[in-house]
Amino acid sequence: MRQLDMWWIKTKIRCRKTMAVLQNDDGIGTVEMILILVVLIGLVLIFKEKLTSLVGDIFETITSQSNSV
Repeated sequence: MRQLDMWWIKTKIRCRKTMAVLQNDDGIGTVEMILILVVLIGLVLIFKEKLTSLVGDIFETITSQSNSV
């Protein structure tokens, strides 16, 4: 077989495997999603002050550097 034909066959196999993974119905359940959200909300509440100062600094930097462009 030619090299191009082999490459095409391998590509088709990879595409089929990728589609099988994407179409898999064994996704994240409701309980897992709720637990992830609870952890994220808890982290935001714990680090609220640091996050607000960090975001403020980032926007301040963006604003000051956008004026020079």
